[in-house]
Formats: sequence, C-alpha cells, structure tokens
Amino acid sequence: MTATAQTRQINWWRVGRWSAAAGLLCVPAIAMRYTSEVDWTASDFVVMGMLFAAILGAYDFLASRAPSVAYRAASVLTTLGLFLLIWLNLAVGIIGHEGNPANLMFAGVITILIGGACIAHFKSGGLARTLFVAAAVQLAVGVIALAGDLGIEGRGWPRDVIVLTAFFTGLWVTAGTLFRMSGRDAG
Repeated sequence: MTATAQTRQINWWRVGRWSAAAGLLCVPAIAMRYTSEVDWTASDFVVMGMLFAAILGAYDFLASRAPSVAYRAASVLTTLGLFLLIWLNLAVGIIGHEGNPANLMFAGVITILIGGACIAHFKSGGLARTLFVAAAVQLAVGVIALAGDLGIEGRGWPRDVIVLTAFFTGLWVTAGTLFRMSGRDAG
C-alpha cells in the first residue's frame, strides 16, 4: 500500500477529549439563555477556551511521551489538577473570593509546575521532584492563608482552604509518586 493510500488512524480518545471541552464551553452559552445567574462575557469564553486548549495541548504532549501507564496516569492527574487550580481561582477563588489578592499565591504553584516540567525536560524523575515541590508550596500557601486569616470574608472559610489544600497537595503527591514509579519502570 502506498503512503497516499494509507489512511491515518484516528485517536478517538483525543477526539473525545477535545469534543468534550468544546461541549463544556457551550454549557454557559446555553445556560445564559435560560437563567440570569450565568453571565459570561466574550472574554470569559476566550479565557476558558484558551485554558482548555493549553491544558489539553499539555496533556497531548505529555501523553505522546509516555513510556508507561504510570507516566500517562500522572500526566492526567497533573494536567487535570492544573486546570482545576486555575479554574477555581478564576471562577470563585480558593482563599476568600476570586478577587482576593491572596489567591495570587497559587501562581507560585502554577509556575513551579510549568517551569519545573520544562527544566526537567519532561523526564519522569524531574517531573516527580517538581510535583513534590509543588505539593510543599501548595501546603505552605494553605498554612499561610489559615495562619494569616486570609480570606476570612469567604462564605466557606476556613473549610474551603483546608479541603482544597488537602485535595491539591494529595493530587500533586500522587502524581509525583506515579512519575517516580514511571522512572523506575523505564530505568
């Protein structure tokens, strides 16, 4: 069979991921037609579209490099966690409300995740260390918020900070452990 006659294999999981993201982006547009509680601007749709594209692009990149199931699972947890951390801070804020400047501390976690992954050249051992550092910083941000009563004006204070700090810290540790396992499997 010639190269032109060969058909390219379709990755249905990839098509499904990107289609689901497009579908999720349509939900607020539909909801705005039926309720006044959802009020997105054009910039909200652009930001969310860019966030979906960046996170799904990052996952596709990591998945294409995956030497093992553990690496792929860690990639899912890392990109999903990164999406949730950014989305929660943009939508409602973790510390207090979305306008609380204390939420900017989470930019440190995001910078560590992205910068550490690049510095590690996306290799398992370096990614594991990056995730463990991100977990420590995530925990430190939560402790600082609680100790300084930052976000006390929030309706869910201090429960939101405690629960989400535990969730994200656990997520980063789990992903880091999976990356470490992947490195041992490959080496």
